[in-house]
Amino acid sequence: MECPFCTGKIKHEAIVCSHCARDLRVVRPVLLEIDKLAFELDEVRQELDRTGAKLQRLRNPLRSLITFSASYVLVPVILLVVAHILVTIVFNIQPIYLRLVSVIIPIPFGAFAYAISRLGLRAAFLLGIMTAAISVTLMLVVTGVNDDVPILPASRAEWREVAEYIASICLAFVTGNILAISLLQVLPGTLSGGGRPNPAAYRLARVFGPNAGEDELRKRARAIQDLVQSAGPVAGMAATAIGSIYTGLKGAIGQ
Repeated sequence: MECPFCTGKIKHEAIVCSHCARDLRVVRPVLLEIDKLAFELDEVRQELDRTGAKLQRLRNPLRSLITFSASYVLVPVILLVVAHILVTIVFNIQPIYLRLVSVIIPIPFGAFAYAISRLGLRAAFLLGIMTAAISVTLMLVVTGVNDDVPILPASRAEWREVAEYIASICLAFVTGNILAISLLQVLPGTLSGGGRPNPAAYRLARVFGPNAGEDELRKRARAIQDLVQSAGPVAGMAATAIGSIYTGLKGAIGQ
């Protein structure tokens, strides 16, 4: 919150400005309401942005399909296949480097899918699966032609390794998407500290501090709400990242 007298940054619970020492008790309710309205306006703008992107996709479904396929599937597929050729054929080095690259490459494309096109988790998962399946299929073809071996896996263990590789690439794509959502949607709201805490956050705040004053209660409720809002995406990002790294490196380390 900003002091109306000296424009210095002050806490939401302050009744006296720490910069100019002016009494804020009279203007504080107005400042809180203005801050709340600014936060809600930002949420409305974000929702309008997402809705506009969805409407654009609905109006031009074929164009959107071609654009998304080229930007978020074709380009990472090319990069993944080129990395496969360089690691396994040109330089003939340990496959663990290919698996590391295959985890790293999809992440920025998953992030761009949300940052540029406002594609959420479901779309990211679909794009990730397409990217992974096409990439791994082309890698199998390249390996089969170069080494003069069967293209399709010959055993259950090889099929499992292929499935794990596909899962690794897909999860890396989703990780990038969650990262972009956290940075562009969740984090700004958490840092701003705006908005009125919801009733559930107030109830939890009362449980942890039944004798707290109204200002302290609001502060605790806002902290709880911010924690809940940020913990979900962070936990999801951590889970998908760990899953991507584990499934990606499992087969290479085993070799």
